[in-house]
Amino acid sequence: MFTKFWPKVRPFDKPIVVVGGGAGGLELVTKLGRYFKGSAQKVILIDQNRKHVWKPLLHEVAAGSLDADIDGVDYLSHASKNSFTFLLGQVDDLNQDLKQVSIQQLNDLKGKKVVGETRVAYSILVFALGSVTNDFGTKGVKENCIFLDTCENAEQFHTDLLNAFLRIQTNPNISKLNIAIIGGGATGVELAAELVKTSELLISYGYDHVSQKRLNINLVEASNRILGPLPEHVANSALAELKILGINVHVNTVVTEVTNSYLQTKDGAQMESQLTVWAAGIKAPTFLQGIGGLESAKNNQLVVNTFLQTTEDENIFAIGDCAACITPKGIKVPPRAQSAHQMADNALLNIIAISLKKPLKEYEYIDYGSIVSLSSYTSVGNLMGSMNKRTMFIEGRLARIVYIALYRMHQVALFGFFKTFLIMLVGRLNRTLRPNLKLH
Repeated sequence: MFTKFWPKVRPFDKPIVVVGGGAGGLELVTKLGRYFKGSAQKVILIDQNRKHVWKPLLHEVAAGSLDADIDGVDYLSHASKNSFTFLLGQVDDLNQDLKQVSIQQLNDLKGKKVVGETRVAYSILVFALGSVTNDFGTKGVKENCIFLDTCENAEQFHTDLLNAFLRIQTNPNISKLNIAIIGGGATGVELAAELVKTSELLISYGYDHVSQKRLNINLVEASNRILGPLPEHVANSALAELKILGINVHVNTVVTEVTNSYLQTKDGAQMESQLTVWAAGIKAPTFLQGIGGLESAKNNQLVVNTFLQTTEDENIFAIGDCAACITPKGIKVPPRAQSAHQMADNALLNIIAISLKKPLKEYEYIDYGSIVSLSSYTSVGNLMGSMNKRTMFIEGRLARIVYIALYRMHQVALFGFFKTFLIMLVGRLNRTLRPNLKLH
């Protein structure tokens, strides 16, 4: 579609480097690779993981309803098909003068060096690192909680979950499995519902001692309601469904300490927990704070202008959760997948515009609403009207369709319409051939 408007491809003298293969970063590098295909321009993606899973679905990986080995995107394979280069590693430094980023030494699990520290030159650099969990310095969180920041985190929780259910199945002396989810945002709410579904599915696979009565899920939120960024009627609808599922929702409850067996709250109460997930806040990765002399916000986000360029260097962009962006209308862009998708498209246009010495386009955030999926039970959310700016509350099957459509849009950006259709077709076949739950 871009060659229609810019028929000439003018490469830069050095590579275009995108750091971070999340929703926005992978879409951006995929479209850049396609646009510059056949030219001398090199496009590079750097990520510390080998595969991509759409972050809003990590709670499904954790619960076992999504198999990352099947539904994930292998960076190396995707790069070869879309004319860009993938480098495995973690960026830890930036030199603006030399126009280089540094990648840490890569070690294996035994600490043996695989690849030494390397430096990668760039003409245009894009940070698309997304966000990580913010524990706010709460005592014991790092040691005793699982964060759903990466696919590896989610898969580790799934393994721990299966082991916990196996203990219940084989040990009659264990009366209950206590799971605590700290944070009543979309991740926490969706994970809680998925865990109930997991317990139901396990019964059909022979775990007859596993029942909802032996599963005690506590969803803990520090503010006065769950799903704070969403309209109150959406939150109330989700709350009602969580109660039907038997999930204990605790609002106005601040966690001050986490141990390997319980949570300590500010009011002095203790809450038992054998598995604890912290989903209470997010921030940009710590190493971004002031990296290479760039301006950054308190939560480590890189401050960008309305063109998504960093304020200290017009050749460096930031998109997605790691960008502190205020639009021309004064809107602070929220950390959502739809924001990352929109920013990726805007950055693409501006990078091509720079190469062709054309005017840049200001980024304008468009809020299409939010959907929260409560597993297969129901979905709730609101859609934002583009013309009159009014919102429409939706729930049930319609909301579920919209929720899935958001993921399909991401797949279309990566694979195109035909391949996405084939993925959907294979998915339907797999639901017949494969177990409904990942059991390993």
